[in-house]
Amino acid sequence: MADRLGNGVTPPPSLDDETVEDDRLRLVFTCCHPALPPDAQIALTLREVCGLTTEEIARAFLTPASTLAQRIVRAKAKIKAAHIPYQVPTRLELPERLATVLHVVYLVFNEGYSATSGESLTRYDLSAEAIRLGRLLVELLPEPEALGLLSLMLLHESRRPARTSADGELVLLDDQDRSRWDREMIAEGVALVERALRSRSFGPYTLQAAIAAVHAGASRPADTDWAEIVGLYDVLLKADPSPVVELNRAAAVAMRDGPEAGLGLIDGILARGDLSEYPVAHSSRAELCRRLGRTGEAARSFQRALSLTTQEQQRHFLERRLAELA
Repeated sequence: MADRLGNGVTPPPSLDDETVEDDRLRLVFTCCHPALPPDAQIALTLREVCGLTTEEIARAFLTPASTLAQRIVRAKAKIKAAHIPYQVPTRLELPERLATVLHVVYLVFNEGYSATSGESLTRYDLSAEAIRLGRLLVELLPEPEALGLLSLMLLHESRRPARTSADGELVLLDDQDRSRWDREMIAEGVALVERALRSRSFGPYTLQAAIAAVHAGASRPADTDWAEIVGLYDVLLKADPSPVVELNRAAAVAMRDGPEAGLGLIDGILARGDLSEYPVAHSSRAELCRRLGRTGEAARSFQRALSLTTQEQQRHFLERRLAELA
């Protein structure tokens, strides 16, 4: 696998418990070497380790495909020129390298959990690979954020059986049959996030896992503690501010305080020019307009989301929503 990167470096001998003897993990750390720019590290890992296409990575980054292709080419050239070794770092080097690797695993899982294109809503091969890498990382370096990320992936993955109907159509969280959620996976995820929270030195992945754990603890949608979820999003926004986190918080506020409150927050995000090309922002706005009886606005936002969506089952869902409005 290292030959694909053109570095010409052979794998080093075993360093006993100082490294993990796993070719995929070695390749991840090679692609995430600090000599490479952060965006290139992530793009190269998704391309070379997980086999995502340049177009899939570009959609994950909300970046033009041509830009991503250039990053990947430059990163491969840098690996070859700098003779970057194909190995897992020593234990002393691991902490500073872990953040980028966790981000890569997170993006891989997201593509598997909610595919950006294709006919299938999910890609089990990618989410399973991300969870496998997450387990290896926890074994290698059980830092709170590694625990938090593995917890987050397990809690989300536990819902997979209920996320689609018998014919593969998307089923929203509130409409899912929660008896089909994987309770063993939930129990493992909750135990991991509790362990990470006890460390008092956790970060964004642990906070996201805590939010997922609140959802997992509700036997019915009506039992969801939306006040707790909004509070966790408030903390997450301080730790990792981003328009996507703002959008997710707005959806939670809509559930706690009503659709008008959530809609105002989403409109504020879009008015700044953030997430204008992100279909979930427009579909979320459309749902709140629909709940408020603002049918025309809802239809326009659903149409905008549909124009930006390339995943087939998500397109079917939006088309059904439009048909219901009509």
